[in-house]
Amino acid sequence: MVNQRSGAPALSDIPDATVARLPLYQRALIRLRDDKAVTVSSEELAQLTAVNGAKVRKDLSYLGSYGVRGVGYDVEYLLYQISRELGLTQDWRVLIVGAGNLGRALASYAGFATRGFEVVAVLDSDPKLIGQRLPGSETAVASATDLEALVQELRPDMAVIATPVEVAQQICDRLVDCGIAGILNFAPTVLQAPDHVEVREVDLGLELQILAFHEQQRQHEASNPETAEIDLRTSIETVRSAR
Repeated sequence: MVNQRSGAPALSDIPDATVARLPLYQRALIRLRDDKAVTVSSEELAQLTAVNGAKVRKDLSYLGSYGVRGVGYDVEYLLYQISRELGLTQDWRVLIVGAGNLGRALASYAGFATRGFEVVAVLDSDPKLIGQRLPGSETAVASATDLEALVQELRPDMAVIATPVEVAQQICDRLVDCGIAGILNFAPTVLQAPDHVEVREVDLGLELQILAFHEQQRQHEASNPETAEIDLRTSIETVRSAR
């Protein structure tokens, strides 16, 4: 199947786990290209991305890319292949709803432009923010009441929700009704959307909670090494007994 807009093969035949790792490879390849590297081995790419070498080779094989034994992969061409598959050989128009600290930070992030994402509008419902210009930009915050009209005028390809949780679902519904099928959600809630709409959830608080869990485990093991060893032995014996 082909992406009608970009002409690139669609990713429907590539596992989701592989798709999630492609941006890691792309980021590493950009660094290699900037460092004037011409080729890269799968093991080098694995070290740069903290991905198993065999998994790297398997992932890249889905793109039809196979390294040359003793030489590796051509950095520039592999970067092009990954960028093409991710749809990053073209520009994407992005609308941000929510002009609080997070929304303004996202709108001002220079990394979007270098990766082909153009922020075409930022909306908010706070009268104090409407009309304010974003730092380093000529874009002014628009009123959230104009969402439908702005979508029709600017034709964004995707949207970012950076609103308080109380209004996130309502904003999502309005975006879907406008025909937006790609939404990145920073509000700490799970949004409900039709099957044809791709919603990606980014909950910063949740990620910190997961980090806190692992840090707590690390501190516990560091302060109680004998207990950790006993727990490990108990787990091994439990597995053996179950066989």
